[in-house]
This record gives sequence, C-alpha cells and structure tokens, in this order.
Amino acid sequence: MDKWSIYRTLPDVVDPPGAEAAVLVPLYEDDEGDIRVVLTRRPDHMSSHPGDVVFPGGHREGLEVPIEAALREAWEEIRLPEDNVVEILGGLEPVTTRNRTKPIVPVVARIDRPDEFVADPAEVDVIIEPRMADLLDESRWERRPWFGHTLWFYEFPEGILWGATAFMMRDLLRHVRSGEKA
Repeated sequence: MDKWSIYRTLPDVVDPPGAEAAVLVPLYEDDEGDIRVVLTRRPDHMSSHPGDVVFPGGHREGLEVPIEAALREAWEEIRLPEDNVVEILGGLEPVTTRNRTKPIVPVVARIDRPDEFVADPAEVDVIIEPRMADLLDESRWERRPWFGHTLWFYEFPEGILWGATAFMMRDLLRHVRSGEKA
C-alpha cells in the first residue's frame, strides 16, 4: 500500500464563512522513507503568537481561496516553491484562536522538499521538520491546563507546539491512526 494513501482520504479543503487565514501542512518523504512535517517557530518579536511553533500560513489577500493563501504564505515564510507541491491531499478541521468567528483553514499537501528552506527572518525564527512517527508517539504529548481549558503540548528543542497548531496536528494524527487501522 502506498504510504500516501492514508493522507489522500482526508476531507476536501473547506472555506467556511469568516475564514481569513490559511496554513499549509507540508508533508514529505525523507531519504530514509519517513514522512516528515514542516513547522516553523515564530520570532519572539512578533506582535501575534510570538515564539509559537506553527505551520507556515497567514491572512488571505484579495480574493484568494485557502489553498492559494497557504501556498503563497509557505513561499513567503520558508521559500517553498509552488512547483514543489506535488499534490493537495486535503484539509483538516478549521480552527479558531482568540477570535471564534475567524477560522484558520489547514491545507495538507505532499511536497518535494527543496534542497533548502529559507526562513524569512521577519516571520520565522527556525524551521522544524519532525518525523510523523515521533508525533504519533503519544508518550511525547502532554495535556496541561491553560486559562480554564486543557490543551495539548508537544515540546521540541526549538519550541513548544500547542494551541491551534497542536489542535490541527492532533486532527491529522487522528486521521493517520484511523487510516492505519482500516
């Protein structure tokens, strides 16, 4: 069975009312045959979500649909050429942060990793490329209280994955696990 077949069963990318932002969830197969995901850590000087570990993404411009916005933002933040996007695999459940009326649309894509990613220093402090196998290891995840909510946290040496991005990642991991059982 093709290792990408599980990801191809993701639901279609949606465009819910109020969605002003989109993120790309870039996945690639490394030289050892492991699937990896590309995340970034935002610089501490940013006005919103400083120091957070996130997927490349941001606000839509003009009449962009979520896929177009996610691809443009990935180019701007990590210099992922659109030609390196092999296929859009599907979408994850849109997530909100502080503003509950403006969901963020996650777009999952299979990519050919370029020879190097180039981080835009205004938006990206470091690029993190964990193996999906490590993210699937439940012993590495923690649940912690946060302002009356219980959230998921995953620590990397470079930073902590939590909040909306952790919710998106957990949605992707749930999908992968359900596909592996099928």
